[in-house]
Amino acid sequence: MNIIIYIIAYPIIWLLSRLPMRILYIKSDFLYLIMYYVVGYRKKVVFDNLKLAFPTKTDKELKEISKKFFKHFLDLIMESVKAFTISKKEISKRYKYKNADLVNKYANEGRSIALVGAHQANWEWSIGMSLVLEMDLYGAYTKLQNKYFEKWVRKSREKFGINGYKTSDTVRAIQKNVSEKKQGAYILLSDQSPQVHKTYYWRDFFEIKVPVHTGAEMLSKKFDFVVINYVAKKVKRGYYEVEFQLLTDSPKDFEDYKITDKFTLLTEENIKKQPELYLWSHKRFKHRDKVPKEFQ
Repeated sequence: MNIIIYIIAYPIIWLLSRLPMRILYIKSDFLYLIMYYVVGYRKKVVFDNLKLAFPTKTDKELKEISKKFFKHFLDLIMESVKAFTISKKEISKRYKYKNADLVNKYANEGRSIALVGAHQANWEWSIGMSLVLEMDLYGAYTKLQNKYFEKWVRKSREKFGINGYKTSDTVRAIQKNVSEKKQGAYILLSDQSPQVHKTYYWRDFFEIKVPVHTGAEMLSKKFDFVVINYVAKKVKRGYYEVEFQLLTDSPKDFEDYKITDKFTLLTEENIKKQPELYLWSHKRFKHRDKVPKEFQ
């Protein structure tokens, strides 16, 4: 069955990917009308998330942000499709890096780096990051059940030089590189909601207690990685600018969870600047009623 699905879907996705962005955005506009006004896909989830994150905003203001989110979300889907065949020239034009010299400074000093970030703006086009950073770049990915799509998607994400590894192999892959004295920068999207039974730390996110991932902090302390946040802002439709923000180059000097605190606060600040670009369609606050007593 997997091969049949692949044979049917592959040519459709590939042909879509070959279309100019202006055509893909026309399709995005049409899909937005269907998704928002007809299907109503996750409208309530998005609105409820926004209501919790921005309690002082009116329903009218929240609805406007919600609409902008869905327009961006459909654009992101089309941009993700385009990523399969996008050229170096086009991705370099559409996805620029404001201060890659910050990362390259530490790369030239021989330091390895934890590149932390959130699901904001367009993270799929970060596949071109290796074109501007002067070191080996590694990115975790979730393995797909369909092995045919798995091979295609991984090849696409690695085409500009990023080395991929399964999320479950993150620690093992980093440990291997460190033991072999291989320098690298590791992309770690750290804003997902972890499973409650695997949670070590809870903290405020938009003044709501949530479980947070602490893996990036743990790895940076264990291996003495420089920790740099990266955030993309939308300049205009189809064009983004990434800024690198230093969290610390001495992680072992921090008390436990303070790097995680710093990342979470910075992520919140960045979201507030362009709230419609954050991935509000996932239930970020779903565990707010399960906060352990020690974190209340």
